[in-house]
Amino acid sequence: MNLALWIAAGLLAAVALTGGISKTFVPREKLAAAHGGGWTGDAGAGFVKTLGVLELLAAVGLVLPAVVGVAPVLVPVTAAAWVLLMTGAMITHGRRGETAFVALNLVYLVLALVVAVGRFGPASF
Repeated sequence: MNLALWIAAGLLAAVALTGGISKTFVPREKLAAAHGGGWTGDAGAGFVKTLGVLELLAAVGLVLPAVVGVAPVLVPVTAAAWVLLMTGAMITHGRRGETAFVALNLVYLVLALVVAVGRFGPASF
């Protein structure tokens, strides 16, 4: 169980890191032209960058506290916050009719839910 939760948290951290870097450092106009990034054309630049920074923080929060052994409770807290973020992403993509991205965000949501429940419950640190 512990290994599965580490793998799930690592995968989510990689997704968060990738998304966070792109939203934080790639211009909004370029993101809007990318497949699945059309929503950024309707959002403000500050909002997109804020989401990017939150995703970067999530990438850190899903792994680092457990690795260094300082406040490991932040791992399931971050995973729970990721569930909320993916809920918003699913709503946004759903409104735009992007069902493939809704499904992908659902996978991320389920992984985060597994990490949150697992680390709050039976496989806590």
